[in-house]
Amino acid sequence: MKLRVVGCSHHNATIEIRERLALDGRRIRAALEAWRARYADIEAVLLSTCNRVEFYLATEQGEVPCKNAVAAFLADFHHLCPAETCSHLEERVDREAIVHLFRVASSLDSMVVGESQILAQVKDAYEAAVASQTVGTLLHEAFQGAIRAARRVDVETEIHRHRVSVPSVAVADFAGNIFERFDDKKVLVVGAGEMAEETLRYLRKEGSRDVVVINRSPERAEALARRWEGVAMAWDRLEAALAAADLVIGAAAASEPVVSLAQFERAEKARQNRPLFLLDLGVPRNFDPAIGQRPDVYLYSIDDLEAACLQNRFAREKQLPAAERIIQQETDRYFAEARHRLTGPIIASLKRGWEEPKRAELDRLFKKLPQLDDPSRDAIDQAFDRLLNKLLHRPIESLRHEARQGFPTTLVEALAKLFHLKD
Repeated sequence: MKLRVVGCSHHNATIEIRERLALDGRRIRAALEAWRARYADIEAVLLSTCNRVEFYLATEQGEVPCKNAVAAFLADFHHLCPAETCSHLEERVDREAIVHLFRVASSLDSMVVGESQILAQVKDAYEAAVASQTVGTLLHEAFQGAIRAARRVDVETEIHRHRVSVPSVAVADFAGNIFERFDDKKVLVVGAGEMAEETLRYLRKEGSRDVVVINRSPERAEALARRWEGVAMAWDRLEAALAAADLVIGAAAASEPVVSLAQFERAEKARQNRPLFLLDLGVPRNFDPAIGQRPDVYLYSIDDLEAACLQNRFAREKQLPAAERIIQQETDRYFAEARHRLTGPIIASLKRGWEEPKRAELDRLFKKLPQLDDPSRDAIDQAFDRLLNKLLHRPIESLRHEARQGFPTTLVEALAKLFHLKD
């Protein structure tokens, strides 16, 4: 059994790197199909969010592709330089890989510890892999364990009390430093996904009422605007909406900026030097970074939130030891169950190996004693079974004991040699 996670996150890669490697839902499925074509026997789940792009890999036999191989795959898929891609990736293997997955799902590895979106994103990544047929027993159990760990952290600690997300930090710590009030501000939201909705939720708590939603899908824009008593506008009205807005949230899934410098400069002429707060939550970024150099513009990206997120982490550190204990407990549980499952075929092989000589001896005995009736034959058959079970009891218990301590490779090899087990 081999496990590995390879990828980058806000810990080790800038937003410029992450946006080059990021994938949306459609491209995640395409990447998984390409992975299956190249590595048919390797289980894979691909998690791509604003803050991380990570491959979770597993196999019950053989080796898992290393960091260099994953870097080459990502470079091919994104048409990038393999060497440059590899330099930004980190890898964790076996137990460290499972601990990392469980911490990610529990939001302990997030930029904002305790943020609420990551578990849903982990579930989506797993479901996409299931749909692409790149998940087997190992990653199925790993992701089910991750969901279980996240729920325990939620229930048994206060990490998620008064939940704080990237949008809430952005509104409270950044927009709040520019605007004294929000009830008189015009808010424009570009995008209609979960990040856009969560940002609107916090803005509404701060008093925002005048909300415009723009999205390439008019239906999704209208649905989001309706839920938050806002107004949906057509995509071709984006420049006009920028000219009227005081606060703009970029949360659209796009492979390149949805607002270029030229577009902004056209909208800027009608703004009359009013301050504009731009919060870019997209990866890749929604706004051309050069827009931040314009007068009276305050442009913040995901990475600009890091300092505020660290303050949030300090406030929650008292709860971290309890959460980390849960992660270790669930990791132990995962490996114990995995080792127990892997011993099943060995035990079955042992029993099959003894069943054939048992049956041969019974047939020979019954031929010598043709006068035996069926109840007597059944009684003798059961006696043989009890004898075999007693003879196998100690080897099987030793195997199970070793499995609880760690995968018993040496003992398995000894059993295979002693009892001529195949495969």
